[in-house]
Amino acid sequence: MLTSGVALGLLIGFVFVGLAQPHSALDLSASGATSAATAGESAPGVGKKLSFDIELGDMYVKPASISVPRGADVTVNVTNKGNQQHTLSLEGVDTPLLDPGKSSTVHWGVISKSTQAWCLVPGHKDAGMLLAINVEGEQAQAATGGAADTAGGGNDATIDASAKPSADWKPVDPTLQPVEGGTTHNVTLHVQEKTMEVAPGVKQVRWTYNGTAPGPVLHGKVGDVFNVRLVNDGTMEHSIDFHASKVAPNIQMRTIKPGESLDYQFKAQFAGIFTYHCGADPMIYHMGNGMYGAVVVDPPNLPKVDKEIVLVQSELNLGPQGQPGDLKKMMAGTDDAVVFNGYYNQYAFAPIKVAPGARVRVWLDNAGPNQNMAFHVVGTIFDTVWKEGAYRLQPGNAEQGGSQTLDLLPTQGGFVEFTLPDAGTYPFITHKMMNMSRGALGIFQVGDNK
Repeated sequence: MLTSGVALGLLIGFVFVGLAQPHSALDLSASGATSAATAGESAPGVGKKLSFDIELGDMYVKPASISVPRGADVTVNVTNKGNQQHTLSLEGVDTPLLDPGKSSTVHWGVISKSTQAWCLVPGHKDAGMLLAINVEGEQAQAATGGAADTAGGGNDATIDASAKPSADWKPVDPTLQPVEGGTTHNVTLHVQEKTMEVAPGVKQVRWTYNGTAPGPVLHGKVGDVFNVRLVNDGTMEHSIDFHASKVAPNIQMRTIKPGESLDYQFKAQFAGIFTYHCGADPMIYHMGNGMYGAVVVDPPNLPKVDKEIVLVQSELNLGPQGQPGDLKKMMAGTDDAVVFNGYYNQYAFAPIKVAPGARVRVWLDNAGPNQNMAFHVVGTIFDTVWKEGAYRLQPGNAEQGGSQTLDLLPTQGGFVEFTLPDAGTYPFITHKMMNMSRGALGIFQVGDNK
């Protein structure tokens, strides 16, 4: 359940879902103004009744601005020509939540000052769904306030690099679970919106699959069939896109409303580690708020190792404490942290235990949405590297070559193998150094495995 601290960030986008009450006229009179633009001067629009046709699309409003004489009485005819639900709100006078292809007529009433209207669905305003309403004779304002504006608000949460998690904090277990028996895997993923800690003392509303960000790791072999049921228990539209699949996106990856579900079946035809994520617009906002995960499909004849883990790299774009992330930061690429498995310096606070001499395989998925990845383990050399569908390096190669870093762009994946023969602590990092110092740091603890 969402906390009260989320109300201003999310509830405002949800209360309109069941709107059925009649819309009253809205008097947007400027402070101190009645029927005159200036003292002793009649407002030129008084008595005029104007009607405008407004088109809503996926992340746009058309036209982006309208001009009205001061004092005019305005009605808007709003049509949703996008592929998902939208609404248009002017200071509390709103259309209903419009399904694709639906229309609504709303009486806004007298307009006496320049203002803006926007879509109330979370993220849509910041993505650009704004309508500027300009009173003639005033300085025109653009339909801004979206991703083009300065990223980050003054009340956004901040990370204290010296802080530590609370005593009851538990890290995400990175262990890759064995493939379940059989060649068919039935999975149910529930979309849930919940407040989670993402760094010591920092909480954000995360949009999740099964309550975690990243979502559950799915594991299979080439030729296996995955039957995935997606259930939207959230308060807005969501979807899922499996990069491990070859399916018609408009059918199996379609966006579903709250309370709906869909069945998504795919056959794992290729080996590797593949990203899955929400594809609802704005896609970067859903991914940036936690809606991503990984599917591991073992290559044929993959040898056993002593320890096998999964690390998913992603970014934190902090909004205010207890609210969703900041879309403007996501669009501008000005993230606050880069993390493994969803939490700042997670495996520095809780090192991953490894037995001396154990052979380790680390599966890596870069969920992004923006930063690249350069995975490196300090104190060892990779003797095996798999990247995007093929081995790049294997033991016993004629060149006697080794690898120091695996580079991955957003939604690329692979794995590395290595041994850590001596007892001690071995940091693992993304060797893009600015990101190592912003949360992309962990430790392998060799020995002392009590």
